[in-house]
Amino acid sequence: MSAFIILGAQWGDEGKGKMTDYLAEDAKVVVRFQGGNNAGHTVEVGDKQYKLHLIPSGILYDDKINIIGNGVVVDPQALFQEIDYLEGLGTKVTPDKLAISDRAHLIMPYHKILDSLKEKARGKNDIGTTGKGIGPCYTDKFERSGIRVCDLMHKEVFEEKLKENINMKNDYITKVLGGEALNFDEIFNTYMEYADRMRPFVKDTSVVIYDEIKKDNSVLFEGAQGMLLDIDYGTYPYVTSSNTTAGGVSSGTGIGPTMISKAIGIAKAYTTRVGKGPFPTELNDETGDWIREKGHEYGVTTGRSRRCGWLDLVILKTTTRVSGLTSFAVTKIDTLAGLEKIKVCTGYKFDGKVIDYFPASLEDLAKCEPIYEEFQGWGEEIEEARSYEELPENAKIYLKKIEEFTGTKVAIVSVGPKRDQTIRVGTI
Repeated sequence: MSAFIILGAQWGDEGKGKMTDYLAEDAKVVVRFQGGNNAGHTVEVGDKQYKLHLIPSGILYDDKINIIGNGVVVDPQALFQEIDYLEGLGTKVTPDKLAISDRAHLIMPYHKILDSLKEKARGKNDIGTTGKGIGPCYTDKFERSGIRVCDLMHKEVFEEKLKENINMKNDYITKVLGGEALNFDEIFNTYMEYADRMRPFVKDTSVVIYDEIKKDNSVLFEGAQGMLLDIDYGTYPYVTSSNTTAGGVSSGTGIGPTMISKAIGIAKAYTTRVGKGPFPTELNDETGDWIREKGHEYGVTTGRSRRCGWLDLVILKTTTRVSGLTSFAVTKIDTLAGLEKIKVCTGYKFDGKVIDYFPASLEDLAKCEPIYEEFQGWGEEIEEARSYEELPENAKIYLKKIEEFTGTKVAIVSVGPKRDQTIRVGTI
């Protein structure tokens, strides 16, 4: 059996889309296990660039099965917009290539309205939500009032649940948040059209994945966001609404943990995050601006600029522990090319002692002062490297530091956005 996980080792935007596309070449099945269309993956193949939000990155191959697991929340409107976008670029999206879990929860129009109105009501204490309805949809899921894909497949069931939810949500939207009431008929008719188009894609995806693993076919589980956006282990409350760690794979796909053999953490050679929340190594200076512009650090989904800072090895060590990482793929090392000196955080000073883990309390984290180790930089020739031996010596020293501090090998190095700018250092 060969089943492995790819997940973000920082705050997201680490290059998971490219790595999934690269590693999907050896996989039969690619599975999304959490999140929704609040995520964004950019993949470059030849002279084409693809921006994906909900559909697994393996869709760019003709011979892969791509699965949206039960842990994902699905906005049908966004789903079909993405399918149309891909087909417009010449990539076919058929039921043979894409399956959607019948247990996945649906994002409804009231989820997006609630997301926006509640964020506005928070004022200065807003959490930087994308406004895609992700959080309110997960809230309904755990409140046990959500609507699943399987409900959409049964007209009477969907109609009954939608009426009940619309009545409850309209009261809250109009009387508490000051918004406008939603129209039942309009939403019902729109979603019945979605149901007809979605039906051929809907399957019990747990069965599909299990059968493929039992056939000894390689299955790749693709995460969205990053470890520090995990609802439990992230910088709460500045997090997403799902489990982004390796532990989320089993609950988000219906596959037992003993069937998964490897977990690969995707780590950017520096650190970025979007929106509010703590960031110990953030650079609010010319170097931070330089990294942002050179690395094109702007969100795929929102277009928001990303905050940039030095690589934080405390974060990577924490991710290694929480998700049981077996290797790292280090991306965007080419972005740092041209800097004379590069710093790496190797610990935090906290209450008179040095720690190498990420505190739960934001108040404690605010007291943490990063401890830096300085490295010599490398030149732009790194973009031309196609083997580990061709990497600049200073870049090798940098990668070695990551391995030594985390106790986890670097198996892949990315020196640019294209597929062929990927160096396999060892086995994953």
